Amino acid sequence: MGFFDYLVSNRERVLTLALEHLVIVLEALAIGTVIGLLLGVLTARRPRLRGVVLGVAGLILTVPSFALFSLLFGFIGKLGAAVVLPGLVAYSLLPIIRNTVTGLLSVDPAVVEAAKGVGMGPVRRLLRIELPLAWPIVLTGVRVSAVLLVGIAALGTLVRGPGLGELIFSGLRLIGSPNATNLALAGTLGVLVLAVLLDVGFLVISRLTTSKGIR
Repeated sequence: MGFFDYLVSNRERVLTLALEHLVIVLEALAIGTVIGLLLGVLTARRPRLRGVVLGVAGLILTVPSFALFSLLFGFIGKLGAAVVLPGLVAYSLLPIIRNTVTGLLSVDPAVVEAAKGVGMGPVRRLLRIELPLAWPIVLTGVRVSAVLLVGIAALGTLVRGPGLGELIFSGLRLIGSPNATNLALAGTLGVLVLAVLLDVGFLVISRLTTSKGIR
């Protein structure tokens, strides 16, 4: 069976797995964005704490995904999304924290002082002045994390996680059979398509949510 014939015959399965893959990536990204923004805001002007937080987040990225998923299984005691989701959240943090810090530190101090001069408190300055000005850089970090998670999520199949990794590893297990290549190729191309769609999606979001003056 040719590859396109395989896709037509198995389109429902491929689409279902692609949707599962996208959902767990977006869930992890949403949680990671909230945590990353909070950590970035809290550490942006605290150099020592910032160094520790960025160091820990960077260290997580050096841990092989299967090792991290296995470690989480030891704590959680369950396989599947219960292990994959927190693992993906952990992997998403570094780009988001780093870009939040970079964005906040890039805000012109004169603008911050002017906001203080008109009586804005720290929270109001953050929400009305600093985060909007830092937003393009912050969103770039989220975009990088999104693309990163799409690839890592495929490995979640090793611990019974959802997504397109099921096709990839099924193909690898069936090497030599007629459909092995079709399975692996369908999963791999699906991951690539999702990564491209998310990347383009965040470019559009960035354009729509960033004022013309700071693009």
